[in-house]
Amino acid sequence: MGKSEKRVATHGVRCFAKIKMFLLALTCAYVSKSLSGTYMNSMLTQIERQFGIPTSIVGLINGSFEIGNLLLIIFVSYFGTKLHRPIMIGVGCAVMGLGCFLISLPHFLMGRYKYETILPTSNVSSNSFFCVENRSQTVNPTQDPSECVKEMKSLMWIYVLVGNIIRGIGETPIMPLGISYIEDFAKSENSPLYIGILETGMTIGPLIGLLLASSCANIYVDIESVNTDDLTITPTDTRWVGAWWIGFLVCAGVNILTSFPFFFFPKTLPKEGLQENVDGTENAKEKKHRKKAKGEKRGITKDFFVFMKSLSCNPIYMLFILISVLQFNAFINSFTFMPKYLEQQYGKSTAEVVFLMGLYMLPPICLGYLIGGLIMKKFKVTVKKAAYLAFWLCLSEYLLSFLSYVMTCDNFPVAGLTTSYEGVKHQLYVENKVLADCNTRCNCSTNTWDPVCGDNGLAYMSACLAGCEKSVGTGTNMVFQNCSCIQSSGNSSAVLGLCNKGPDCANRLQYFLIIAIFGCFIYSLAGIPGYMVLLRCIKSEEKSLGVGLHAFCIRILAGIPAPIYFGALIDRTCLHWGTLKCGEPGACRMYDINSFRRLYLGLPAALRGASFVPAFFILRLMRKFQFPGDIESSKTDHAEMKLTLKESECTEVLRSKVTED
Repeated sequence: MGKSEKRVATHGVRCFAKIKMFLLALTCAYVSKSLSGTYMNSMLTQIERQFGIPTSIVGLINGSFEIGNLLLIIFVSYFGTKLHRPIMIGVGCAVMGLGCFLISLPHFLMGRYKYETILPTSNVSSNSFFCVENRSQTVNPTQDPSECVKEMKSLMWIYVLVGNIIRGIGETPIMPLGISYIEDFAKSENSPLYIGILETGMTIGPLIGLLLASSCANIYVDIESVNTDDLTITPTDTRWVGAWWIGFLVCAGVNILTSFPFFFFPKTLPKEGLQENVDGTENAKEKKHRKKAKGEKRGITKDFFVFMKSLSCNPIYMLFILISVLQFNAFINSFTFMPKYLEQQYGKSTAEVVFLMGLYMLPPICLGYLIGGLIMKKFKVTVKKAAYLAFWLCLSEYLLSFLSYVMTCDNFPVAGLTTSYEGVKHQLYVENKVLADCNTRCNCSTNTWDPVCGDNGLAYMSACLAGCEKSVGTGTNMVFQNCSCIQSSGNSSAVLGLCNKGPDCANRLQYFLIIAIFGCFIYSLAGIPGYMVLLRCIKSEEKSLGVGLHAFCIRILAGIPAPIYFGALIDRTCLHWGTLKCGEPGACRMYDINSFRRLYLGLPAALRGASFVPAFFILRLMRKFQFPGDIESSKTDHAEMKLTLKESECTEVLRSKVTED
């Protein structure tokens, strides 16, 4: 380092020339990026309803973040060590803020949200939604197709897609460059603890994101322009859309604010523990370290393909990528669609489900990451022991997760969909059963979803299909009376919305969340030991590229396709689609929860089970390798993985090439 550069590092930005200050700034960046990511996942159901799109399109929107990340991940990971890493991270945070702002734009560009209903409007007579004999259907007036498409604003969801791509582009440099920066300038024994702190930041962010999502989901999307007293839906209704746009504006501001500190950090830091002497002379070990790092950075520009081939010939690294792809396929699917699953399974609103997820799942994850990092530092766990620890913890959590299959509820009882009008359960949806003797005279619309709950505990797709003849009250307090299809000891009345699933189902939700507490803690406890296996099984000069390639494979093989194919499979379990004004199907209003449950729990379980096969081979292979920290030596700070047995032909060729260069 030259004298002028050294002067800048020790005067103007002295407080920023410390690895712990960088760790604090990077933790804030992890909080902000995970905040916006979690908020996006929590609001997918609201976005689906706002734009009237199927779950497969929602999966594409969710996967678009990975597409943006994929565009730059290899480039950033390869050239990032040459450039000013803190500044690149700062620019990335600012770009993420821009993406969040773009996602919120459709709310300001499109008109009010109009939910599907048969209740009276200004141009429909007040009794048109009742069961009335000898009248034509005037509930859904015809409309010019071109005007209909225009009113749908069907392409507005593309703003969300593009904004999420930009958000993914901005997130690209944060993880690989941040971790490589810490690995370069932190003590090797402190690195697991620092990464544990970063992972904790990635759990604090989701906690804030889920609380923010819960608050926004309880606020009606057009709160600034609609009198909520006139609404006939509540947050538990599948037509309800919360104010999803508010949270994205908050996320945009937070991401931009966290970008500022990174513009003040120097390009390089003194190696932790190798600080300058009091008289200003540089420690000889620090000079040697800088000289080696400089040589590595010079070499990486011409040895890209050599490093790529070296990584591909590293069996532990390649098996670790395979494990990560299988595991992330499972967890991306589970986390992305968990709000939808809990809504449909237990009959809760989005706001309530998201709040419970944050309350029950994130604190144990945060605690697990911290304890995992402390265990690695306190007991100086070797890489081989870390691999065994991660394996058995993950296996224990996997076996525990099978208890979730017991905590289930049945479908909502809806006449014509899941049960007959006599209350007998249907195995499959039969369209011609929507009409019955009690409502065939009513000339009701059979497509519109505007459910009511009868006092007999059975729900109906609309008040008309329930055979109701009059109503009292307004808004959500409306009560329908004289309903011919409702056979009960009461007055044959109904109220708006689906019927509650009962206290037994609420208890099962509590048990499901308790199982999730233990599962999240055990799995996060294994996270740091598992990640250290990845970092320690690759050479120091390949570390940044290795982390980036690992992220690249996860995104292209899991992050992008997983929500798309899983969303398409979920669509196949839909019992009733909403209807747009053109007559086209919109968002799904109700799923066959039994098929949904088998898919939601079964497919991730199969993927995770398959991941233990390569994990077993990693444990076998690690017996043949020697890692930093396995033996006591004064030169293990930058030691690299070495074979104790005869090296493979692939490795020999690579090493000879590096020597020749």
